[in-house]
Amino acid sequence: MTTREAGVAQEEVARQGGGFLVADPEGPIFTPEMLTDEQRLVARTVEEFVTGEVLPVADRLEAKDWALTRALIARLGALGFLGAEIPQAYGGLGLDKITALVITERLGMASSFSVSVGAHIGIGTLPIVFYGNEAQRQRYLPAMARGERIGAYALTEPTAGSDAMAIRTRAVREGEAYLLTGTKQFITNAAFADLFVTYAKVDGEHHTAFIVERGTPGLTVGEEEHKMGIRGSSTASLFFEQARVPAANVLGEVGQGHKIAFTILNVGRFKLAAGVLGGAMLAFRQALAYAQERRQFGRPLAAFGLIKQKLAQMALRLYATEAMVYRTGGLIDAALARAPREGGYLGALEEYAVECSIAKVFASEMLDQVVDELVQIYGGYGFIEDYPAARAYRDARINRLFEGTNEINRLLITGMLLRRAQRGRLPLLAAAQRAAEAVLSPALPALGRDGAAGEGLAAERQQVALAKQAVLVAAGAAVRRLGPALEEHQEILGWLADMVSEVYAMESVVRRAQQAAGTPGAEGHALMARAWVNEAVPRLEGLGRQVLAAVEEGEALRTALTGLRRLLRYPPANAAALGRAIADRMLAAGRYAP
Repeated sequence: MTTREAGVAQEEVARQGGGFLVADPEGPIFTPEMLTDEQRLVARTVEEFVTGEVLPVADRLEAKDWALTRALIARLGALGFLGAEIPQAYGGLGLDKITALVITERLGMASSFSVSVGAHIGIGTLPIVFYGNEAQRQRYLPAMARGERIGAYALTEPTAGSDAMAIRTRAVREGEAYLLTGTKQFITNAAFADLFVTYAKVDGEHHTAFIVERGTPGLTVGEEEHKMGIRGSSTASLFFEQARVPAANVLGEVGQGHKIAFTILNVGRFKLAAGVLGGAMLAFRQALAYAQERRQFGRPLAAFGLIKQKLAQMALRLYATEAMVYRTGGLIDAALARAPREGGYLGALEEYAVECSIAKVFASEMLDQVVDELVQIYGGYGFIEDYPAARAYRDARINRLFEGTNEINRLLITGMLLRRAQRGRLPLLAAAQRAAEAVLSPALPALGRDGAAGEGLAAERQQVALAKQAVLVAAGAAVRRLGPALEEHQEILGWLADMVSEVYAMESVVRRAQQAAGTPGAEGHALMARAWVNEAVPRLEGLGRQVLAAVEEGEALRTALTGLRRLLRYPPANAAALGRAIADRMLAAGRYAP
């Protein structure tokens, strides 16, 4: 293979989902700094709607004022934001995916209301956008774009949660209709939705999606669930007793419902990560303001080192999540630009399913960490419902369960990567073999420190490359030792998924900071990158040690651990100084400001 051919091959690998493990990104990654003026205007408009119209009535929403919920959703429809991803031919705006991402992120500040809206514009509407026939799109989408008809998604059942293929709801053909019988559970928007994208097995065998309207005879909505959090969103069961659904309301094809379900879950994971980011941004803003206002021992809380440490950790996690979410959005947009007719949005989502799952897990766990520190900074007031921390804390927890639990998503990350490797789609196995052979080579370069901020972050970027090798070494050892039995070792798969996620986060952070070089905010970005790599490397080494100890022993284990240490040898930085510098920048700006 010529040098040019090798370069082209690397570019192709880098474009593939999961390709970041074995190839560097092609060109710059997409970052929030690359948003257009129009996209920033959309972000401000949505945020003003949330802060001006939604947050002031949060108590009424938590009291389950569904008329108010519907009125606010309709207001969003009038502003055009419900139809961002609905084609113009059906009453929507047909906006690009980055703009849709921005809308979802800012709506995430709206807590329970964002769940109601997200269920409508995402999993409630997009199945019809993607899989509906012309008659279905014409019938439903214009009213959904206006907020006159609210959508919901009915997949989960009492005995089928993460295992979507195990649904028991049956559909039997009778003339020009199907009779549906079964129960759906934990259905968001159930109290007031007008239609439900519902899954059932035709003749008990063929997994199929249906559009079921609220007034369908035989459909009953159950009592509202009393939830730990997101109390301002509706959650209830649906009961189908020979519910007569027109055959014309089959969505897609009979027997293809599972494909729709899994595709929509990819959409949901990506959008959940974006929405969670918005919620974390609001929590950080509240923590920052309270730390500056609250005084103890004659000084504001923000003057104390341990509080600065908390603020810095919150900001770091926001920065990393933001980098990952927008990078993934950019990958999807780029895929659409390259091949708009070859799979379109669905093909891009399927291609980057690994990245969507990584973003979902990382973002949902980031939010839990941020709101936990929000409560801590508020102190005793954080435990009182009259203050914002308590609601944020309650509402955050659901996100690790939504759109497939984080445990399921961790298994999906490693499972998808291994399947792609075995099918020859990704050269992971060959790369793992090369990494294992090279790890003890004396040719490994030393990691130095950069000069002034913004001059390259060369040591950090080099550590990203070596971190990828560490993941490949650990994964290769697991595959070599366990073979097909690896799929039964969920602990190892989970650790490997976390290693993959750490690398994706590290590379996203470092690339974002490097791309900011030469801009007014370059110093802040460089601080974030150094602090993140400084913390990520020990986490990555700990995960690698767990994997290797589970699959190797004796001299082989000692050799593998030596190799791991050589790959992850980033010189420790002064974490206290980095944290104070990051916190001081945020406090000076009065907001999250990389």
